[in-house]
Amino acid sequence: MTVSLPLVVILGFFAWGAVKFLGVRTWIVVVIAFFGFWLSQTFMAPAIESGTRSGVDIINGSHD
Repeated sequence: MTVSLPLVVILGFFAWGAVKFLGVRTWIVVVIAFFGFWLSQTFMAPAIESGTRSGVDIINGSHD
Protein backbone atom coordinates (compact mmCIF):
# COMPACT_ATOMS: atom_id res chain seq x y z
CA MET A 1 0.00 0.00 0.00
CA THR A 2 1.28 3.46 -0.91
CA VAL A 3 0.31 6.48 1.14
CA SER A 4 0.84 9.92 -0.35
CA LEU A 5 0.97 12.96 1.94
CA PRO A 6 1.57 16.52 0.83
CA LEU A 7 4.81 18.02 2.15
CA VAL A 8 2.84 20.75 3.92
CA VAL A 9 1.06 18.12 6.06
CA ILE A 10 4.37 16.59 7.10
CA LEU A 11 5.80 20.02 7.94
CA GLY A 12 2.64 20.80 9.89
CA PHE A 13 3.17 17.69 12.01
CA PHE A 14 6.76 18.75 12.67
CA ALA A 15 5.63 22.24 13.68
CA TRP A 16 2.94 20.83 15.97
CA GLY A 17 5.47 18.44 17.53
CA ALA A 18 7.97 21.25 18.05
CA VAL A 19 5.38 23.38 19.84
CA LYS A 20 3.99 20.49 21.86
CA PHE A 21 7.08 18.52 22.85
CA LEU A 22 10.12 20.78 22.39
CA GLY A 23 8.61 23.89 23.92
CA VAL A 24 9.04 26.04 20.81
CA ARG A 25 6.86 29.09 21.16
CA THR A 26 3.93 29.39 18.75
CA TRP A 27 4.94 32.89 17.66
CA ILE A 28 8.26 31.52 16.37
CA VAL A 29 6.42 29.01 14.18
CA VAL A 30 4.19 31.82 12.86
CA VAL A 31 7.20 34.04 12.07
CA ILE A 32 8.93 31.19 10.22
CA ALA A 33 5.74 30.51 8.22
CA PHE A 34 5.45 34.19 7.26
CA PHE A 35 9.10 34.18 6.24
CA GLY A 36 8.37 31.21 3.98
CA PHE A 37 5.48 33.05 2.33
CA TRP A 38 7.67 36.10 1.81
CA LEU A 39 10.52 33.98 0.44
CA SER A 40 8.17 32.33 -2.07
CA GLN A 41 7.74 35.71 -3.77
CA THR A 42 11.47 36.26 -4.34
CA PHE A 43 13.83 35.17 -7.09
CA MET A 44 14.92 32.22 -4.95
CA ALA A 45 11.52 30.47 -5.15
CA PRO A 46 12.32 28.34 -8.25
CA ALA A 47 15.60 27.14 -6.71
CA ILE A 48 13.88 26.27 -3.43
CA GLU A 49 11.10 24.42 -5.25
CA SER A 50 13.48 22.39 -7.42
CA GLY A 51 15.64 21.58 -4.38
CA THR A 52 12.61 20.43 -2.44
CA ARG A 53 11.40 18.30 -5.35
CA SER A 54 14.85 16.74 -5.72
CA GLY A 55 15.00 15.96 -2.01
CA VAL A 56 11.55 14.36 -2.04
CA ASP A 57 12.46 12.32 -5.13
CA ILE A 58 15.64 11.09 -3.44
CA ILE A 59 13.72 10.09 -0.31
CA ASN A 60 10.98 8.41 -2.31
CA GLY A 61 13.49 6.68 -4.56
CA SER A 62 11.71 7.71 -7.76
CA HIS A 63 14.21 8.77 -10.39
CA ASP A 64 12.79 9.89 -13.74
